[in-house]
Amino acid sequence: MKAIGVIRKSRRERISREEFEELLRSAGYEVVAILEQNREEHPKYNIGKGKLEELKELVRELRPDKVIFANKLTPSQAYNLWKELRVEIIDKWQLVLEIFERRAHSKEAKLQVELASLQYEIPLVKEAIRRIKLGDRAGFKGMGEYQTQQYLKHIRYRMGKIRKELERVKADREVKRKRREEVGFILLALAGYTNAGKSTLLNTLAREEIEARNQMFTTLDTTTRRFKLGGKRVLVTDTVGFIDGLPPFIVEAFHSTLEEIVKADIVLLVLDVSEPWPEIRRKFLASLNVLRELKALDKPMVVVLNKRDLTSEEDVKDKAERIMEIVEERGINVSRVVSISAKFGQLEELYGALEEVVLTLPKYGAFEITVREPEKVPQVMALINAIGEVLSVEYGEETKIEAYIQTGMIKELTKLGVEIRRLNQPKHRESLEDSEGDEYRR
Repeated sequence: MKAIGVIRKSRRERISREEFEELLRSAGYEVVAILEQNREEHPKYNIGKGKLEELKELVRELRPDKVIFANKLTPSQAYNLWKELRVEIIDKWQLVLEIFERRAHSKEAKLQVELASLQYEIPLVKEAIRRIKLGDRAGFKGMGEYQTQQYLKHIRYRMGKIRKELERVKADREVKRKRREEVGFILLALAGYTNAGKSTLLNTLAREEIEARNQMFTTLDTTTRRFKLGGKRVLVTDTVGFIDGLPPFIVEAFHSTLEEIVKADIVLLVLDVSEPWPEIRRKFLASLNVLRELKALDKPMVVVLNKRDLTSEEDVKDKAERIMEIVEERGINVSRVVSISAKFGQLEELYGALEEVVLTLPKYGAFEITVREPEKVPQVMALINAIGEVLSVEYGEETKIEAYIQTGMIKELTKLGVEIRRLNQPKHRESLEDSEGDEYRR
């Protein structure tokens, strides 16, 4: 399908042409022209009247299937533009929903996309009803007044059914999540701007081959996989990518998926470090805005600068320092900023950061474990290494082990007949080893 793209930039709306064109290509459109304007929003047409005339000429000459605006259109603006151009008009968020619809595979993802689409349609249908009463048009999608009003009722009914189904999915996921925590899994969530490389990172961590293409919004279905971090059991979940100005109706529709971020122990915020700094800054701030809306900014966070193989060490270091400046200015809970190449498996910095952050989690505590049966010491040590970190060992008639362990796993240790005492502060803690060699092999 052929499309003409329209971008209106202003002091309030800074829109990336490159990102908009990538969205159009991801949706399968042949972009025959891009029209740009710098001005504040025109209340009737979004763009100015002079630019509208220019757009009319392009439509007559190029005969596109759609005219797609990078700016959000009000229902009134969409109708006024259609009346002038007589071609289908959609905006950026309808375009995103088209991509979502194409990429959704699981039942949950399809329901979420349908819910978002219906939420978007409601104001359009209301505008159609208003216009009918003014005698301005035949109806919504050619329907008369009665049909349009009935369609609005149908939308609301269908939205109610979808929400109930998504609540059931959410309840099932919550049961699975609690079970995973009970058996000692640490929960990580991959978050970040679309096409930053989250799916590639999940594949590398878990040694999987989940679809990971160089396209926007490849992942809509929640994907969870396991891997081992120095003996500890970890689950990592990939979530839908963010985009600048992600509207509330999409956040609401995908809340059950995005909730994986809220429930995680640690958030890995992935950025593409090979991009120019203004783009990285824009996408970082956009991601923080979504996390703020989800109320997930209090989570321990590791900022992961991916694709370091595409730029120099000096460039990576400079961008990492700039990220930390933003973090300090805004008081964000970022534990570390690390650089990786998920494509080539260069994850040493990430593994090291995770080893440090894991032991600061509320689910971990410092304990003294007393083992009175020498033959059980190897078994106890192996279990501690799987659920925590050994700090020190004193051998003798009784073996005393100081360790950080997951509090939810204490029952597993007590089954071995040991005594456990919580420590306010461990006496000494060995420094963590460098993240090299067999320690980090999964």
